[in-house]
Amino acid sequence: MEKSQNGIQAAARNLIIYFSLLSTFSFCMFAPAQESTPDIESLITHIDQLYRSETSHADMEMQIVTPHWERTLAMTVWSKGMDKTFIRITAPKKEQGVATLRIGNEMWNYLPKTNKTMKIPPSMMMGSWMGSDFTNDDLVRESSMLEDYTYQFVTPEDAAEDHLYVELVPKEDSPIVWGKIVAAMQSSDYTPVWQRFYDEKGNLMRVMNFKEIKTFGGKTLPSVVEIVPQNKEGHKTIVRWMNATFDSDVDDKIFTRRNLQRRR
Repeated sequence: MEKSQNGIQAAARNLIIYFSLLSTFSFCMFAPAQESTPDIESLITHIDQLYRSETSHADMEMQIVTPHWERTLAMTVWSKGMDKTFIRITAPKKEQGVATLRIGNEMWNYLPKTNKTMKIPPSMMMGSWMGSDFTNDDLVRESSMLEDYTYQFVTPEDAAEDHLYVELVPKEDSPIVWGKIVAAMQSSDYTPVWQRFYDEKGNLMRVMNFKEIKTFGGKTLPSVVEIVPQNKEGHKTIVRWMNATFDSDVDDKIFTRRNLQRRR
């Protein structure tokens, strides 16, 4: 029983990580097509700000794939600005009703089986979710590409003619775990293609692939994001947006500890 509850706790703590990754790695939105290479600062500014909807409301699925098992969670996600996120799991039945709240750097999760709300301590920030490729640290390390990274256009060895490539290196005073990120996008409309994450020694640690372009609430973006760790063979995490709305009214009462215990 205790082991099962710990697993649910881990799941609840990490469900909102995808939205945080969309915040940190915001190449998920289109920019206007241009014929020539844009000014890099203007491009980074555009990318860094375009995704920042005042509010969002989405139904999502997260699929965890390992060599030995697969698991899919369905969830509803609300966000407001950069600081507030709320998630409620809707399926499978075993986790239904589990909820997670994030306000700034603080996180709480609610377990309906025990009817308890618990704050997530700093010591658990590097914990993963049931074998997924997300950690709590991915969530709390909100960052701005424009403010927290230095950036430059680069040309990888496997560069495609119709892609643009940007290398982002964290500034010395930024609390970012990666040594650098290399991001690829289509040069015609800046559609994201992939991002590669390296450690401080230059080792490739994970790859994020963007797929299946769709339009939600007036915004066009990849509806599938696939995370593939490079140090765990046969593992990947796939996040799917089922539907979403942006900049609509979202009640502040959603982002409260009291709301964690509501089943609907």
